[in-house]
Amino acid sequence: MGGHETGDAGPSERPDVRVMRDADRSDAWILVADGTPQSHVDLSDPTYLDFEYVRRLAHVADLTAPEGAPIAALHLGAGALTLPRYIAATRPGSRQRAVDDNPELVERVRSELPWGRELRIRVGIQDARTWLAQRQTASADLLVCDVFAGARTPAALTSVEFHSEVARVLRGTGLAAFNIGDGHRMRHVRSQVATASAVFSEVALLAEPRVLRGRRFGNLVLVASDGSLPVGELAHRAHHDPDMARLLEGAELDRFASGARPVHDADAEASPAPPEDAFLR
Repeated sequence: MGGHETGDAGPSERPDVRVMRDADRSDAWILVADGTPQSHVDLSDPTYLDFEYVRRLAHVADLTAPEGAPIAALHLGAGALTLPRYIAATRPGSRQRAVDDNPELVERVRSELPWGRELRIRVGIQDARTWLAQRQTASADLLVCDVFAGARTPAALTSVEFHSEVARVLRGTGLAAFNIGDGHRMRHVRSQVATASAVFSEVALLAEPRVLRGRRFGNLVLVASDGSLPVGELAHRAHHDPDMARLLEGAELDRFASGARPVHDADAEASPAPPEDAFLR
């Protein structure tokens, strides 16, 4: 069974957590919290990624280091450990640590969707930002932030101060990837582009074209680094994904985020709630 860390478990109110079988695959499962699909994982084939935004995160993981090379990865938000399992399969020997503030969710995954010690995935139960502050400087090649309270990213994980902590734990050329939910006028994600740009030297944004245009609510993946982002290869992989995405960077990303300002702890807000039918489309 995978490693286990403990700490402050956070709020006492917990979402209703269910594990549901995917009828289309023999050993695939969907983790649902308060009616919101949180994760999809195929235990027999961890390289199968059903959710489009997880494939975008996997593109970033694939380009973090040469193919197959082990990496050190931190995951804010554990879910069903879909991406950590993927990295363990594609980069054997990687050292990975994940955190979630919901002990019931972690134990449900541990008992119903177990992972072996050989995968080298340790899971902590703690507030994500508190946990991040305890990590060593320059200790990670990759950090993924995929944290939702219900269906909203907490305000504490949207500020310049938070992004500065992310930058601190990354090695010089390390990559950070943030899963962000937004729609319509894209005010939240535009502010997140401005916030990341205030901390990191390079920033890019991946999303389905309709989401980028605000025609529907969806997931966008913000990628940041103080090194050189592999924008060409990221754009290529996103374009050829079954759910094609676009990559914005440079002047095009500047135009997208025009007028948006970085947010700080004092004025940070949670990401917007999705419409009720967002997960039925």
